[in-house]
Amino acid sequence: MHAPQVTVEVHLANGLPSFTIVGLPETEVKESKDRVRAALQNARFEFPAKRITVNLAPADLPKESGRFDLPIALGILAASGQMPGDGLDEYEFAGELSLSGDLRPIRGALAMTYAMRTSHHSDGRRRIFILPRESADEAALVADATIFPADSLLQVCAHFAAPGADNDARLTRHRPTLKPAAPAYLDFSDVKGQLQAKRALEVAAAGGHSVLLVGPPGTGKSMLAARFPGILPPMTDEEALESAAVQSLTSGFSAARWKVRPYRSPHHTASGVALVGGGGTPRPGEISLAHRGVLFLDEHHIRA
Repeated sequence: MHAPQVTVEVHLANGLPSFTIVGLPETEVKESKDRVRAALQNARFEFPAKRITVNLAPADLPKESGRFDLPIALGILAASGQMPGDGLDEYEFAGELSLSGDLRPIRGALAMTYAMRTSHHSDGRRRIFILPRESADEAALVADATIFPADSLLQVCAHFAAPGADNDARLTRHRPTLKPAAPAYLDFSDVKGQLQAKRALEVAAAGGHSVLLVGPPGTGKSMLAARFPGILPPMTDEEALESAAVQSLTSGFSAARWKVRPYRSPHHTASGVALVGGGGTPRPGEISLAHRGVLFLDEHHIRA
């Protein structure tokens, strides 16, 4: 969720050709060497026959995923003089490259954009975010963010090579094509009877309380819980951004579910990591994914 800023530095030196990435890169980042090399060559750029050193700063922060492919490729092109490097500081980049140079969608686009907006408010600098077109609708949910979508590495390079602002080769600001519909929930009125339980859920929804439903199978506990999100207050823009940013970290967010309160019902055999998050590369668990929504633990053993 914090999405700290990573600066990509590229240095070219004489000597035997090599390509080294430093700054605690995980396997996915190390493999970007081959993707970047193929993407540059297939886009008809010259891959420098020099000692290439790429530093991902800060050095003490582990880096994962393929989102660094695009900035690494642009850094190599700028360092080798194949594209102008002026103005790169006004932009932020993220994108995974295919071997042909096309840009593929990335995980966590909304979380990165949300963090970028926060940093803009703190340092006063407004930057433009260039990222794959398939991730643009998700990132554009942050209302005041400036998103420039691109389909390929060549499009991004043409944007910086184009001399005038009116040139057709330059990227343009993204306008969301998907209009989020009004949230659709299961109807609370489907539950017949159960007046005491329904009244308890209404009180819990109004006060933000937890609820313990006890009863034999078939009495409607799961049915009531599934309809609980529908009686919660509408989400504010800030709440919707928080919830969507968490879900985007697992590639589980759809722009069509904007402002829809999440409902998570993990199986009773779910592991501790699945519930609370974690793993080798930490990912949010069911508790985090239910942020600003409902977490329904059915038949879980609760211990004091």
